[in-house]
Amino acid sequence: MPETSKPIRVTVWSENRHEKRDELVARLYPEGMHGAVKAGIEEKLGSAVEVRTATLDEPEHGLTEEVLANTDVLTWWGHMSHADVEDEIVERVHRHVLAGMGLIVLHSGHWSKIFTKLMGTTCTLRWRSEHDRELVWTVEPTHPIAKGVPHPIVIPEQEMYGEFFDIPTPEELVFISSFSGGEVFRSGCTFRRGHGKIFFFSPGDQDYPVYHHKDIRRVIANAVEWAVTDRPERAVPELLRYETNDFFNGKSYQGANA
Repeated sequence: MPETSKPIRVTVWSENRHEKRDELVARLYPEGMHGAVKAGIEEKLGSAVEVRTATLDEPEHGLTEEVLANTDVLTWWGHMSHADVEDEIVERVHRHVLAGMGLIVLHSGHWSKIFTKLMGTTCTLRWRSEHDRELVWTVEPTHPIAKGVPHPIVIPEQEMYGEFFDIPTPEELVFISSFSGGEVFRSGCTFRRGHGKIFFFSPGDQDYPVYHHKDIRRVIANAVEWAVTDRPERAVPELLRYETNDFFNGKSYQGANA
């Protein structure tokens, strides 16, 4: 928790389309997948957070400039409708991440426009949905995101994600997963882009009740606390020109971008 009495402002974003079209998903997540993620964060962090939700079919996908300016950490779940996310909104979220907003990308959000833009790679992987058991192993036990998390987390049924996962080398690898088919996967990774902190966490397919799992909820809540910037204000890194021996009064310089 940052050194402030103010609660962490969290926006939980998801497509909210599987829940409308698939009876199984609607049964598993009657309040939507975003509702389950929101409930888990509130359950673990209580009054330390203020959590709102936003979904794809809201105006501007629920991610207006005002919403993002008042979001310390954004969680992102997408799957069937990545292409429907407007590029203008992706650019907006990207700018806020570079300026210091935390981003937690969940499960199939690995293929979202925002994650692939931030990573600069295809973010493709190996997968299979055949009710595999997943074991989530902690490989960085001193990391704040791993606090209070059992080793391993046991998920009885889950979609398999496996290597090769086409992402840049993570700055920190917190979790790896193994599956009943023998596959392994880098399932919990951190990155930094600009002033923003990013955590990718793979467990959470729509066909399984993973976001009701108490240990998965603990990981996401820990990640919310970790992803909050400690910078006093949000600002995109800027190219500044400094006079010799003046270390503090840089002047804006656009150069070739003007």
